[in-house]
Amino acid sequence: MPAAAPTTAPAAAPPGGPPLPSGRRNGFPTADSLPPITYVAHRGGALEVPENSMSGLTAAYERGAAQVLDFDTRMLRDGTLVVMHDATLDRTTYSTGPVKSLTAAQWRSIRLRPGPQLPGLWLPEAPPTVGEALDRFGRHKVLMVEAKDPDSLPRLSAMIHQRGLTRSVFVNTNRLRVARQAHRMGLLTQLWRSAQQLREDRPRMWRGFVDLLDVDYQARRKDLRRAVTSGIRRVWAHTVNTPEARDRMLRLGCGGIISDAPTLLTRTAR
Repeated sequence: MPAAAPTTAPAAAPPGGPPLPSGRRNGFPTADSLPPITYVAHRGGALEVPENSMSGLTAAYERGAAQVLDFDTRMLRDGTLVVMHDATLDRTTYSTGPVKSLTAAQWRSIRLRPGPQLPGLWLPEAPPTVGEALDRFGRHKVLMVEAKDPDSLPRLSAMIHQRGLTRSVFVNTNRLRVARQAHRMGLLTQLWRSAQQLREDRPRMWRGFVDLLDVDYQARRKDLRRAVTSGIRRVWAHTVNTPEARDRMLRLGCGGIISDAPTLLTRTAR
Protein backbone atom coordinates (compact mmCIF):
# COMPACT_ATOMS: atom_id res chain seq x y z
CA MET A 1 0.00 0.00 0.00
CA PRO A 2 1.50 3.40 -0.89
CA ALA A 3 2.50 5.58 2.02
CA ALA A 4 4.88 8.43 2.72
CA ALA A 5 8.30 7.19 3.75
CA PRO A 6 11.87 8.41 3.91
CA THR A 7 14.33 7.26 1.28
CA THR A 8 16.46 5.85 4.07
CA ALA A 9 15.50 4.54 7.45
CA PRO A 10 16.11 6.97 10.31
CA ALA A 11 18.79 5.72 12.64
CA ALA A 12 17.52 4.72 16.04
CA ALA A 13 19.55 6.09 18.92
CA PRO A 14 20.90 3.47 21.31
CA PRO A 15 18.61 2.60 24.20
CA GLY A 16 20.85 4.46 26.62
CA GLY A 17 21.19 7.50 24.36
CA PRO A 18 19.51 10.89 24.62
CA PRO A 19 15.72 10.82 24.81
CA LEU A 20 13.50 11.72 21.91
CA PRO A 21 11.95 15.17 22.21
CA SER A 22 8.46 14.74 23.60
CA GLY A 23 6.97 17.94 22.25
CA ARG A 24 5.33 18.49 25.64
CA ARG A 25 6.46 20.82 28.36
CA ASN A 26 4.69 19.32 31.33
CA GLY A 27 4.63 15.62 32.01
CA PHE A 28 4.30 12.94 29.37
CA PRO A 29 1.38 11.56 27.35
CA THR A 30 -1.16 9.34 29.06
CA ALA A 31 -4.27 7.55 27.88
CA ASP A 32 -6.36 10.40 29.26
CA SER A 33 -4.58 12.91 27.02
CA LEU A 34 -5.44 11.14 23.76
CA PRO A 35 -7.68 12.96 21.26
CA PRO A 36 -11.29 11.87 20.58
CA ILE A 37 -10.14 10.24 17.33
CA THR A 38 -6.90 8.38 17.96
CA TYR A 39 -4.64 6.70 15.42
CA VAL A 40 -2.46 3.73 16.35
CA ALA A 41 0.63 2.60 14.45
CA HIS A 42 -0.05 -1.16 14.50
CA ARG A 43 3.31 -2.97 14.81
CA GLY A 44 4.80 0.46 14.20
CA GLY A 45 2.82 0.73 10.95
CA ALA A 46 3.77 -2.56 9.34
CA LEU A 47 2.96 -1.47 5.77
CA GLU A 48 5.25 1.53 6.18
CA VAL A 49 8.12 0.40 8.42
CA PRO A 50 9.75 -2.89 9.50
CA GLU A 51 7.78 -4.42 12.34
CA ASN A 52 9.51 -5.42 15.57
CA SER A 53 12.24 -2.85 14.93
CA MET A 54 13.54 0.15 16.83
CA SER A 55 14.06 2.03 13.56
CA GLY A 56 10.43 1.36 12.58
CA LEU A 57 9.07 2.58 15.91
CA THR A 58 11.35 5.60 15.73
CA ALA A 59 10.11 6.43 12.23
CA ALA A 60 6.48 6.13 13.36
CA TYR A 61 7.23 8.41 16.29
CA GLU A 62 9.01 11.02 14.17
CA ARG A 63 6.32 11.10 11.48
CA GLY A 64 3.72 11.85 14.13
CA ALA A 65 0.77 10.36 12.24
CA ALA A 66 -0.22 8.12 15.15
CA GLN A 67 -0.74 9.10 18.77
CA VAL A 68 -0.13 5.51 19.92
CA LEU A 69 2.67 3.08 19.05
CA ASP A 70 1.85 -0.63 19.09
CA PHE A 71 4.19 -3.58 19.45
CA ASP A 72 4.00 -7.21 20.56
CA THR A 73 5.96 -9.03 23.23
CA ARG A 74 7.34 -12.54 23.53
CA MET A 75 9.24 -14.18 26.38
CA LEU A 76 12.59 -15.86 25.86
CA ARG A 77 13.74 -19.03 27.57
CA ASP A 78 15.46 -17.06 30.33
CA GLY A 79 12.44 -14.82 30.96
CA THR A 80 13.64 -11.81 28.95
CA LEU A 81 10.78 -9.98 27.22
CA VAL A 82 11.43 -8.99 23.62
CA VAL A 83 9.60 -7.14 20.86
CA MET A 84 8.31 -9.77 18.43
CA HIS A 85 4.90 -10.54 16.95
CA ASP A 86 5.33 -14.10 15.70
CA ALA A 87 6.04 -17.16 17.81
CA THR A 88 8.88 -18.04 15.42
CA LEU A 89 11.72 -16.11 13.83
CA ASP A 90 11.00 -17.41 10.34
CA ARG A 91 8.91 -14.62 8.78
CA THR A 92 10.66 -11.46 9.96
CA THR A 93 14.32 -12.39 10.58
CA TYR A 94 17.21 -14.16 8.88
CA SER A 95 16.95 -16.95 11.47
CA THR A 96 14.43 -19.73 12.08
CA GLY A 97 12.91 -21.49 15.05
CA PRO A 98 10.79 -20.59 18.06
CA VAL A 99 11.44 -17.32 19.86
CA LYS A 100 10.95 -18.97 23.25
CA SER A 101 13.96 -21.25 22.69
CA LEU A 102 16.46 -18.36 22.79
CA THR A 103 18.33 -16.66 25.62
CA ALA A 104 19.00 -12.94 25.85
CA ALA A 105 22.57 -13.50 24.67
CA GLN A 106 21.34 -15.38 21.61
CA TRP A 107 18.69 -12.74 20.96
CA ARG A 108 21.35 -10.09 20.47
CA SER A 109 22.63 -11.96 17.42
CA ILE A 110 19.22 -12.03 15.67
CA ARG A 111 18.77 -9.67 12.72
CA LEU A 112 15.47 -8.51 11.30
CA ARG A 113 14.82 -8.98 7.59
CA PRO A 114 12.99 -5.89 6.26
CA GLY A 115 10.16 -6.82 3.90
CA PRO A 116 10.92 -6.04 0.23
CA GLN A 117 7.49 -4.45 -0.15
CA LEU A 118 8.27 -1.64 2.30
CA PRO A 119 8.82 1.85 0.89
CA GLY A 120 12.28 3.26 1.47
CA LEU A 121 15.56 1.58 2.33
CA TRP A 122 15.74 -0.32 5.62
CA LEU A 123 18.79 -2.10 6.96
CA PRO A 124 18.91 -5.31 9.03
CA GLU A 125 19.02 -4.64 12.77
CA ALA A 126 18.62 -6.42 16.06
CA PRO A 127 15.06 -6.43 17.41
CA PRO A 128 14.85 -4.66 20.77
CA THR A 129 13.93 -5.98 24.16
CA VAL A 130 10.71 -4.71 25.72
CA GLY A 131 12.76 -2.83 28.30
CA GLU A 132 14.61 -0.97 25.56
CA ALA A 133 11.35 -0.04 23.81
CA LEU A 134 9.72 1.15 27.04
CA ASP A 135 12.78 3.21 27.94
CA ARG A 136 12.95 4.74 24.48
CA PHE A 137 9.31 5.67 23.97
CA GLY A 138 7.45 5.25 27.26
CA ARG A 139 7.60 8.89 28.34
CA HIS A 140 7.07 10.29 24.86
CA LYS A 141 4.16 8.30 23.44
CA VAL A 142 1.21 6.25 24.62
CA LEU A 143 2.01 2.61 23.92
CA MET A 144 -0.07 -0.45 23.10
CA VAL A 145 1.72 -3.65 24.09
CA GLU A 146 0.30 -7.11 23.42
CA ALA A 147 1.39 -9.82 25.83
CA LYS A 148 1.54 -12.78 23.46
CA ASP A 149 2.65 -15.08 26.30
CA PRO A 150 0.15 -14.86 29.19
CA ASP A 151 2.79 -16.15 31.62
CA SER A 152 4.83 -13.02 30.91
CA LEU A 153 2.21 -10.69 32.39
CA PRO A 154 3.71 -10.41 35.92
CA ARG A 155 7.10 -9.53 34.46
CA LEU A 156 5.59 -7.04 32.01
CA SER A 157 3.53 -5.48 34.79
CA ALA A 158 6.62 -4.99 36.93
CA MET A 159 8.44 -3.28 34.06
CA ILE A 160 5.54 -0.89 33.48
CA HIS A 161 5.15 -0.07 37.18
CA GLN A 162 8.89 0.46 37.68
CA ARG A 163 8.91 3.07 34.92
CA GLY A 164 5.77 4.86 36.13
CA LEU A 165 3.89 4.05 32.92
CA THR A 166 0.67 2.57 34.26
CA ARG A 167 -1.39 5.36 32.64
CA SER A 168 0.60 5.34 29.41
CA VAL A 169 0.68 1.68 28.35
CA PHE A 170 -2.32 -0.38 27.26
CA VAL A 171 -1.68 -4.08 27.86
CA ASN A 172 -3.43 -5.96 25.07
CA THR A 173 -4.73 -9.52 25.05
CA ASN A 174 -7.39 -11.67 23.41
CA ARG A 175 -8.08 -13.56 26.64
CA LEU A 176 -10.64 -12.41 29.19
CA ARG A 177 -8.71 -14.11 31.99
CA VAL A 178 -5.55 -12.20 31.15
CA ALA A 179 -7.47 -8.91 30.88
CA ARG A 180 -8.91 -9.43 34.36
CA GLN A 181 -5.47 -10.26 35.69
CA ALA A 182 -3.96 -7.14 34.10
CA HIS A 183 -6.70 -5.01 35.64
CA ARG A 184 -6.00 -6.45 39.09
CA MET A 185 -2.33 -5.55 38.57
CA GLY A 186 -3.26 -1.90 38.10
CA LEU A 187 -2.66 -1.81 34.36
CA LEU A 188 -4.66 -0.29 31.52
CA THR A 189 -6.37 -3.28 29.94
CA GLN A 190 -7.07 -3.73 26.26
CA LEU A 191 -9.10 -6.66 24.96
CA TRP A 192 -9.08 -7.42 21.25
CA ARG A 193 -11.84 -9.46 19.66
CA SER A 194 -12.22 -11.07 16.25
CA ALA A 195 -15.32 -10.71 14.09
CA GLN A 196 -16.29 -14.27 15.01
CA GLN A 197 -15.89 -13.66 18.73
CA LEU A 198 -17.95 -10.48 18.57
CA ARG A 199 -20.95 -12.47 17.34
CA GLU A 200 -21.28 -14.03 20.80
CA ASP A 201 -19.65 -11.38 22.98
CA ARG A 202 -21.59 -9.26 25.44
CA PRO A 203 -19.06 -6.50 26.10
CA ARG A 204 -21.31 -4.64 28.53
CA MET A 205 -20.30 -7.30 31.06
CA TRP A 206 -16.64 -6.25 30.79
CA ARG A 207 -17.01 -2.59 31.74
CA GLY A 208 -15.46 -3.17 35.14
CA PHE A 209 -12.08 -4.36 33.89
CA VAL A 210 -11.63 -3.38 30.22
CA ASP A 211 -10.28 0.10 29.50
CA LEU A 212 -10.12 -0.37 25.73
CA LEU A 213 -12.17 -2.73 23.57
CA ASP A 214 -10.38 -3.45 20.29
CA VAL A 215 -12.84 -4.71 17.66
CA ASP A 216 -12.35 -6.30 14.25
CA TYR A 217 -13.39 -3.86 11.54
CA GLN A 218 -14.81 -6.79 9.53
CA ALA A 219 -17.39 -7.58 12.21
CA ARG A 220 -21.10 -7.30 11.51
CA ARG A 221 -22.65 -3.87 11.95
CA LYS A 222 -24.90 -4.98 14.81
CA ASP A 223 -21.96 -6.51 16.66
CA LEU A 224 -19.95 -3.32 16.28
CA ARG A 225 -22.88 -1.25 17.50
CA ARG A 226 -23.20 -3.49 20.53
CA ALA A 227 -19.54 -2.84 21.26
CA VAL A 228 -19.63 0.94 20.91
CA THR A 229 -22.75 1.18 23.11
CA SER A 230 -21.37 -1.18 25.77
CA GLY A 231 -20.30 1.57 28.15
CA ILE A 232 -16.61 0.73 27.76
CA ARG A 233 -14.85 4.07 27.54
CA ARG A 234 -12.71 3.37 24.48
CA VAL A 235 -13.75 1.25 21.51
CA TRP A 236 -11.17 1.18 18.72
CA ALA A 237 -11.06 -0.83 15.48
CA HIS A 238 -8.34 -3.05 13.99
CA THR A 239 -6.69 -3.53 11.53
CA VAL A 240 -7.91 -0.67 9.35
CA ASN A 241 -5.78 0.03 6.28
CA THR A 242 -8.03 1.88 3.83
CA PRO A 243 -9.80 5.24 4.02
CA GLU A 244 -13.11 3.52 3.27
CA ALA A 245 -12.80 1.13 6.21
CA ARG A 246 -11.67 3.97 8.46
CA ASP A 247 -14.66 6.11 7.54
CA ARG A 248 -17.06 3.24 8.21
CA MET A 249 -15.58 2.62 11.65
CA LEU A 250 -15.78 6.28 12.58
CA ARG A 251 -19.40 6.47 11.40
CA LEU A 252 -20.24 3.49 13.60
CA GLY A 253 -18.80 5.26 16.63
CA CYS A 254 -15.30 3.85 17.06
CA GLY A 255 -12.94 6.41 18.55
CA GLY A 256 -9.66 4.85 17.50
CA ILE A 257 -8.17 3.49 14.29
CA ILE A 258 -5.49 0.80 14.60
CA SER A 259 -3.64 0.68 11.29
CA ASP A 260 -0.64 -0.77 9.48
CA ALA A 261 -0.71 2.42 7.37
CA PRO A 262 -1.28 5.31 9.79
CA THR A 263 0.51 7.87 7.63
CA LEU A 264 -1.78 7.12 4.69
CA LEU A 265 -4.93 7.27 6.80
CA THR A 266 -4.10 10.50 8.58
CA ARG A 267 -3.04 12.09 5.30
CA THR A 268 -6.43 11.28 3.79
CA ALA A 269 -8.49 12.13 6.88
CA ARG A 270 -11.32 14.58 6.29
